[in-house]
Amino acid sequence: MDIATTAQRSSPAPDKPWTDRTWPSADGLSLHFRDYPSAPNHDVAARPPIVALHGLTRNARDAAPLAERLAGEWRVIVPEMRGRGQSDYANDTATYNPAQYVADLVALLDQEGIERFVSIGTSLGGLMTMLLATSAPERIAAAVLVDIGPELETAGLDAIREYVGHGGSFPTWMHAARALAEQHQASHPDFGIEDWLAMAKRTMALGANGRIAYDYDMGIAEPFAAAPAGPPADLWPAFEALAGRPLMLLRGAASALLSPATAREMKRRVPALEVVEVPRTGHAPTLSEPESRAAIDRLLSRVA
Repeated sequence: MDIATTAQRSSPAPDKPWTDRTWPSADGLSLHFRDYPSAPNHDVAARPPIVALHGLTRNARDAAPLAERLAGEWRVIVPEMRGRGQSDYANDTATYNPAQYVADLVALLDQEGIERFVSIGTSLGGLMTMLLATSAPERIAAAVLVDIGPELETAGLDAIREYVGHGGSFPTWMHAARALAEQHQASHPDFGIEDWLAMAKRTMALGANGRIAYDYDMGIAEPFAAAPAGPPADLWPAFEALAGRPLMLLRGAASALLSPATAREMKRRVPALEVVEVPRTGHAPTLSEPESRAAIDRLLSRVA
């Protein structure tokens, strides 16, 4: 083990509950993840780790409230997929696609020697979970799909296309927060300005030019914009491959992306699926809602 790897495995700094670490992709990118440790307790250490997988334009900071709440009782790993946060941007924007993200995730699991994990996947992260289940279902000990399913609504996809990759920058965090509120108020009608400021600091970063901008490569929009409406393939078999393990769907009650009809069909095909609707929330639940927290705790209590 080289010095760099040894340093990466050191304990978190006193001012933060995670360690910043990296893993390499097959095409030479350095990808970043946060590693929140479990307590040095035999029973806890025997549990499979939780891997929190972010949405299309998000990064590791998005899962901080969830990870900080569960860390200690669980090891929580929060990867930043290529083109997000501290992970390298891809030279070829065509590699910003779900199959490549899954390959990158498998490389991380292999580096860490993780045979089984609990997936909590929001939107794109849930899509990745389903795709992984088609090739390596044995690696998924349990899964939470957050506002994502095998069928997606055109209106919801169109709404995402309206803002992904459009860039923009802001002079202050308050300007950034107000821009987010204007764009996403329908999904989070109960948010106050402090909530929007917190979201801005999770999704944006202060650049070298002193401006605040979204913390992802605008190139991720290119494959997304070129893709046909709906998921890239028939994902019902991928979803059904998740049967036989603790499985939950967290749906925003006002989601424009995942319809009630699709949620009902998911339940019909996998009767053991627990479906939880988060009230007064669209795409996507933040996982800080009381309903989300309680639901995730229920699922984790069933993980062997």
